[in-house]
Amino acid sequence: MSAVFNQPSFARRIAPIFQGFDGFLAFAVFLLACAGLLTMYSSGYDHGSRFLDHGRNMLLAGFIMFVVAQVPPQRLMHFAVPLYTVGVALLIAVAIFGITKKGARRWINVGMVIQPSEILKIAMPLMLAWWFQRREGQLRPLDFVVATVLLAVPIGLIMKQPDLGTALLVLAAGMSVIFFAGLSWKLIVPPVLIGVVAVTLIVGFESRLCADGVDWRVLHDYQKQRVCTLLDPTKDPLGKGFHIIQGMIAIGSGGVGGKGFMQGTQTHLEFIPERTTDFIFAAYSEEFGLAGNLFLISAFIFLIFRGLAIAMDAPTLFSRLLAGAVTMIFFTYAFVNMGMVSGILPVVGVPLPFISYGGTAMVTLGLALGILMSISRAKKLAQS
Repeated sequence: MSAVFNQPSFARRIAPIFQGFDGFLAFAVFLLACAGLLTMYSSGYDHGSRFLDHGRNMLLAGFIMFVVAQVPPQRLMHFAVPLYTVGVALLIAVAIFGITKKGARRWINVGMVIQPSEILKIAMPLMLAWWFQRREGQLRPLDFVVATVLLAVPIGLIMKQPDLGTALLVLAAGMSVIFFAGLSWKLIVPPVLIGVVAVTLIVGFESRLCADGVDWRVLHDYQKQRVCTLLDPTKDPLGKGFHIIQGMIAIGSGGVGGKGFMQGTQTHLEFIPERTTDFIFAAYSEEFGLAGNLFLISAFIFLIFRGLAIAMDAPTLFSRLLAGAVTMIFFTYAFVNMGMVSGILPVVGVPLPFISYGGTAMVTLGLALGILMSISRAKKLAQS
């Protein structure tokens, strides 16, 4: 008597690959990706192949997210020390014999030209999450000191390049891990108060501090100019203040409902500089107005809250810290970009996630999403 075995369908064979994917997180990314493609078409259709390249970058980020999501969090932990070590070594190599462009030494040729500081956006939270996982149940103040040193080394090397935007993102990712690991509020409040006092003094004595010839010492001259331009962009409306002024004009001119898709005059008459990259939020705001901004901000809030929910439900300390830090990367990207375009933060060259053009940033976002998916997927598979 012969037995007949039916071969499972293709859908049933690939179903395990997609099992456990977080639908809410995917939906938030889908909304932001649609907004990004729509905005990129409007602002970049006459800007070479920006729209097609942006779509390709999104597909690449999606592929990376899918691949990383298949890797269990326990295996991700094995990459922490090697990735951090390689990243710091490459930053040292950049400082010694890196490639200089527009006054900044941020790149190195290793067969192809790369920007090693991008590696630390993911390597930093991985490393610190690994460190605190090892110290779980026996945390001491010294452990936070070690974590601070691990964070300070790459931050110092990135600031030396100089690259304030990337340094800010790496700092946010690292500090998120340290905070979520249980850093005492007694150590958090004093630096915050010092920062508030410093900002108040800078605003109050702006005319003296921003006078010609005044050396701030702790900042490069171009960084000082960015702060002074933020405080009063009208001092140089056709020079250093042009970006901020045009961004605010575009945002304000959008009104409540916006001028309409492809109807942005500030955008298409090329008053907005870098309208497909750092200042794409101004182009978006002009065409979709306050209503569009509320939709975009809501989508980011949904993404961030979903990421934090994944962090809260994660089964291990490593997973919780890593998911929380990765989520805060998205928050920092969005907050800093919208803030600098709106004129409330200095211009530091941080893209808007899924909206701005940029291959390297999109790869980083794909990795971050893959990590969140991996942690969420591991929890769901364990429950099932």
